[in-house]
Amino acid sequence: MRHLPFTLLLLTPLLSLPAGAAEKAVPTSPLQIQLSFAPVVRRAAPAVVNIFSKAEPQGSAPSALRSDPAYRRYLGEEEEHEANSLGSGVIVDPNGTIITNRHVIQDAEGITVTLSDRREFEAKLVRADERTDLAVLKIDAGGEALPSLEIRDSDELEVGDIVLAIGNPFGVGQTVTNGIVSALARNVGGINAYRTFIQTDAAINPGNSGGALVTLDGRLVGINAALYSEGGGSVGIGFAIPSALIRGVLGDGAPGSSIVRPWLGVVGRSVTAAGAKKLGLPRPGGVAVEEVAARSPGAEAGVKPGDVVLAVDGKPIEDENALRFRFATLRIGTNVRLGLWRGGEMRQLDIRLTAPPESPPRTVTQLKAPAALAGATVASLSPALAEELQADPVPGVIVLDVPHASPAAKLGLAVGDIVQSVDGQSVVTVAELQQARGTHLALRRDGRVLRLPRE
Repeated sequence: MRHLPFTLLLLTPLLSLPAGAAEKAVPTSPLQIQLSFAPVVRRAAPAVVNIFSKAEPQGSAPSALRSDPAYRRYLGEEEEHEANSLGSGVIVDPNGTIITNRHVIQDAEGITVTLSDRREFEAKLVRADERTDLAVLKIDAGGEALPSLEIRDSDELEVGDIVLAIGNPFGVGQTVTNGIVSALARNVGGINAYRTFIQTDAAINPGNSGGALVTLDGRLVGINAALYSEGGGSVGIGFAIPSALIRGVLGDGAPGSSIVRPWLGVVGRSVTAAGAKKLGLPRPGGVAVEEVAARSPGAEAGVKPGDVVLAVDGKPIEDENALRFRFATLRIGTNVRLGLWRGGEMRQLDIRLTAPPESPPRTVTQLKAPAALAGATVASLSPALAEELQADPVPGVIVLDVPHASPAAKLGLAVGDIVQSVDGQSVVTVAELQQARGTHLALRRDGRVLRLPRE
């Protein structure tokens, strides 16, 4: 999997059209393939911008990127002290609101946006969201209404729909590629926390990051984010962040504010073929509920262990990733209908979405001797922190860091472990763990309960 943190997208507006251009139309059948996608490109191009960001040299690009020949050819070795990175973004509101990839502007000292007509503006970072790898920028064009792309609901897409990808692969200049939606809700790790992407065979290469994935009605359906490649070039497997996640990142919060997403408050596992047979389900799919957090929206709505979540507002839930993704697209204060399998039949539950509470306070702390887990950095696992870290919302203390050769490391502790008891005594807060002197731990790791030291 190759991440795309380096993009230049120079879109020159069509100032004069060749004779006959007005008669061009988007193909509506295979017989009309000799026609042109130019009307869509003319509509989309002015809303796609160049993003120039300056960063400290040591953090400007991963070492793997700096070894990329395309990166080195474009910047040149003598430019390394500048640490300029290039990316693209999409204007999604005439007031100058721009959506792009977070990694494009990460660690930037200053951000300059260049429009398709070559005007430049200094941009302000409104919000950056690591979990989606999306960021929101804002430019001030003096009250002028800027060209923008309407956001289309990515849930409307079907496999086989034609899409266009716009970018500047390998720095060769403006490039528009077309292809189809190859898959939806594709589970891909290493890009963002929700692992749910639009897969397309429209050529996406290094340099397309932050560019627009556009449907044939000229609307934005995704932000190009990554490609699968062993050699660095496109092999017809590219991934875009669905527009369903974009709306939540745009949000209404104050600039710089973090994004708070609703929580359900259940611990569950994807239903396998064997599990489906045991539960009486007609096919594998859904999330089997194992635990329900007290006073969570799920508990208050009546969700019980043994239920299988099959749908959210009528949209099918295939696995745990799909459930996390779907809740990330919802807004606090709204209602959602959960489709459940219980006792051999379907049921519907209405749930009021609320923010996960910050209780107990996370109190991030590096434990000191004489604590048995000295050296480890830990935090009390509130529902809010569990949602941020995509951890099970269970009582306990979560491990954030374990230095090599520390007492905690020697005991076998790992990042992500949730310590729930020490010598049989339950542990809910950092203070309780700091005071514990025992060495026999019960903890949760990857959904399983383990005991350390191992017997």
